[in-house]
Amino acid sequence: MGVGEIAGLIAAIAFAVLAGFMIYPLIRLGKLFDQIAVTVKQSGDHAIPALDEGVTTVRQINKSLEDANKISAAASTTATNVGALVDLYGSFLGKPVIKAASAVYAAKSTIQSFLNKQGKSAAKGE
Repeated sequence: MGVGEIAGLIAAIAFAVLAGFMIYPLIRLGKLFDQIAVTVKQSGDHAIPALDEGVTTVRQINKSLEDANKISAAASTTATNVGALVDLYGSFLGKPVIKAASAVYAAKSTIQSFLNKQGKSAAKGE
């Protein structure tokens, strides 16, 4: 065995040791990729039901908002109708009531002034 063969044998052994050291990190990297794949799969499995629940929640909220819109529209219509009725009653009953009240007030004032004058004249005559 010559010097060249011994050098070749040393180089082959060094290459085998280097390859052995390089295999360990590659195996660890492969396990890391496997764990990442499992994590991504689990995330996808958990994300789909969460998205379904989110869609269901949004649908329920939209239904509630539609109900609230119907209620507010009904309240607005009711307020408009009440306003129209108040205007109608005000124009229909308001003027006669005001005239009757003013007539009663005038009669009351006249009677009071008449009674006051009678009371003063009776007090002077005594």
